[in-house]
Amino acid sequence: MAGKIEARLQELGITLPKANKAVANYVPYVITGNLIFVSGQITMLDGELKYIGRYGENLGVEDGMAAARLCGLHLISQVKEAVGGDLDRITRVVKLGGFVASMPEFTDQPKIVNGASDLMVEVFGEPVGQHARAAVGVAALPLGVSVEIDGVFEFA
Repeated sequence: MAGKIEARLQELGITLPKANKAVANYVPYVITGNLIFVSGQITMLDGELKYIGRYGENLGVEDGMAAARLCGLHLISQVKEAVGGDLDRITRVVKLGGFVASMPEFTDQPKIVNGASDLMVEVFGEPVGQHARAAVGVAALPLGVSVEIDGVFEFA
């Protein structure tokens, strides 16, 4: 029988992407105590990079929210792997760190990272999905992607 969170994913029509493997000298996540620290997740879907560029140059806020949501889906995939497939073990989304490739005059990074924040509340509900957060503008991100998000999750 599917758990509560798996049922919610189905109800929302969300299919999680396959958890990405590390492509450099790091691991996708680290568990210490009852916390899972998930490495930065980028905008890759089915092995293809999505949302390439910078906000305020060739991408807009709507693109950014979709990009951040995709990163959030990857975060959930990594967490699902970390807890042996049982997302009901997640007791809190503790913190998300959002990095947004943008032009110096672009200041809507928080709106973009809302794509991931909103997803966490949709999937895990309140208060579990509510979290602390940073939304930071940067000049460039790995492989030219426009958004990268990492996260800390608490589990039982």
